[in-house]
Amino acid sequence: MSSVLPVSGPIALPVRTPDLTPRDWLEAGQSLLRRGGLRALKLRPLAEELRVSTGSFYHHFRDFDDYQGKLATYFAEDQVSDLIAALERATADPIGRIRLLGQTVRRRGASRIAVAMRAWAESDPRARSAVERHDELMLDFLARSLMQTGFSRAEAEVRAYGLITLGLSKVHAPHLDMASLFDSLLDIMVAVPARS
Repeated sequence: MSSVLPVSGPIALPVRTPDLTPRDWLEAGQSLLRRGGLRALKLRPLAEELRVSTGSFYHHFRDFDDYQGKLATYFAEDQVSDLIAALERATADPIGRIRLLGQTVRRRGASRIAVAMRAWAESDPRARSAVERHDELMLDFLARSLMQTGFSRAEAEVRAYGLITLGLSKVHAPHLDMASLFDSLLDIMVAVPARS
């Protein structure tokens, strides 16, 4: 005689503690954007990402429109400012800071969120403002670092722009190691041309 255990319903996933912060929700939103773009950014998948009910969302945000505005601002201000401050604390070497930025971007998959934000910016002025602010902060950081190595402001800004576009590049090149490619291109970008 075989014994059958009673079925009591679906197996429950572990539930997060209710001490979520707005930042937890913003990080979850970025995770969804990184993986699936703007189409993936919906309330139910956000709650599932955090293993909470959709009702807990309203403890932190008025509505989804409010959330999207804060998500755009988070991309443009908090994250970039925190990252730049951390890079500047990490090393006094300006090229070392840029290399560390490249490593951090690759490790965090930050280029995927930047690409998703740029796509969102095509249809939402809040996202467009966020992308513009993000770019201003990053260009300034890179240009200031390059100026410390001897470039003029104009030369540094052109190279900073090149470095940002390299970081956002989605060119398929399977035979190239992207980490060493970034380092090689950085070496070229920071080489001060001989003056005649």
